[in-house]
Amino acid sequence: MKNTLFLFLLTATMMGFTSPNTSKKLPDITITDLAGKPVKIQEYAKGSQLTVLSFWATWCSPCKRELDAIQELYPEWIDTYDVRLVAITIDNSRALTQVRPIIEEKGWEFDFLVDSKQELQQALNFQAIPQTFLVDAEGNILFQHEGYTPGDEYELEEIIKEHASK
Repeated sequence: MKNTLFLFLLTATMMGFTSPNTSKKLPDITITDLAGKPVKIQEYAKGSQLTVLSFWATWCSPCKRELDAIQELYPEWIDTYDVRLVAITIDNSRALTQVRPIIEEKGWEFDFLVDSKQELQQALNFQAIPQTFLVDAEGNILFQHEGYTPGDEYELEEIIKEHASK
């Protein structure tokens, strides 16, 4: 039995999914919005029952594909689950000039924040993007996922649905 559980957890970790009950909290980090205004990430996540934090960059094709896929489902997520999506770019200060044009071109209607010094990324202890977190109103990290494969947005929706009903 222990071997089966170990193999399951190992397989899930290798696939980029972590346990939906990580009991980890958002760190007390201040990043900025696109205008450069400071934003405390813990306070920002309190605006909805659930918040999806999606880390991305202008040079990351899988990140943009994930955000495109989520954009199609997002209006329904808002209505059905009272969820908010915050796309956090990790682009450095030189690449930040490309962020707004991409947002406008793609028609993304999320909230956008900037972690150009990767302070939040380091505090959350991850390297690869896209990296997606689901957080409750108290700042508890309920789910974390690395990478993007078409269909991951439906897996995320199932996790949102599970936690929205609690």
